[in-house]
Amino acid sequence: MRRRCLPLILAAFFMFFVNAYAEDKAEGIFNAIVKVRATIPEHARTAQLLGTEREGNGVVIDGEGHVLTIGYLIVEAKSIEITGPDGKLVSATFVGYDYDSGFGLLRANKPLHVLPMKLGQSSEVKLGDPLVVAGHGGPESVQGTQVVSRREFAGYWEYLLEDAIFTSPPYTNFGGAALINRDGRLVGIGSLLTQVTIQGLGSLSANVFVPIDRLKPILGDLIAMGRSSQPPKPWLGLFAEETHGRVIVIRVLPGGPAEQANLKPGDIILKVGTHAVKGLADFYRKVWALGAAGVDVPLSVLQETWIRDIVVHSADRYPFFRLKPGTDVAALYR
Repeated sequence: MRRRCLPLILAAFFMFFVNAYAEDKAEGIFNAIVKVRATIPEHARTAQLLGTEREGNGVVIDGEGHVLTIGYLIVEAKSIEITGPDGKLVSATFVGYDYDSGFGLLRANKPLHVLPMKLGQSSEVKLGDPLVVAGHGGPESVQGTQVVSRREFAGYWEYLLEDAIFTSPPYTNFGGAALINRDGRLVGIGSLLTQVTIQGLGSLSANVFVPIDRLKPILGDLIAMGRSSQPPKPWLGLFAEETHGRVIVIRVLPGGPAEQANLKPGDIILKVGTHAVKGLADFYRKVWALGAAGVDVPLSVLQETWIRDIVVHSADRYPFFRLKPGTDVAALYR
């Protein structure tokens, strides 16, 4: 019954959102959402996994032309273009990427002549709240949604978001999409599509949004330095998944620390040091607790039928992905 009522609830909230604002003000809010298109060199480290032509959304957040998006759209980009509400293409410059949150930041090279979207408080977003998701394209690209969970999300790429916002029904063009509260403020940026299990409802298709509160402490650093000023976490250069509480390596990045330490796909990570690993999030936390990037990470690993002790010399992933604002990325791959 609750599943069948959800579209009616969201439709009612959407009408509330529209009625709460004058039509021109609502249109102004959506005008702050732009299309982001990035071209990545064929030999970039992320090209095989994420492609060389990436497209999604971004949100203008200040009068300086800074556009907030999800970082995987622009990482290692050699050129970036944005499309504003007038449909005109404007070149943009990569500004920064925060691996911990997943946020990416770029800057339009010409004035966009739009009113920036104000930042809300994602800490106030609660389970069951109706919200609006919007991508580039004006009111026609707006959809009602509802918060179905607030919980941690562990990504296979050494990523942990402790306070992710899960919403359903999902929004198709989720990459960099804006999650907007009833006050017309930005409370999250779209990251991915996933499945989430909800008691009483079963498995739902849902979007994961990065809470906007994660941006506020690092925004100044991203603009000034391209990354957070906090010490980088140790990075192993592997992709892993959790199955029945076990952490299984599914891929190691060529040239990364895990490959150099002879970790292989199919390996099961049993311990970090002397501490047993209990799931993917627990694995990340135990590795990160050892210190900053560069620290040696001792692992106990089941390789085929043998338990081996392997030490991975961790790294800072930023130099590995050649992330430096103002760098001619294409030249790095010639």
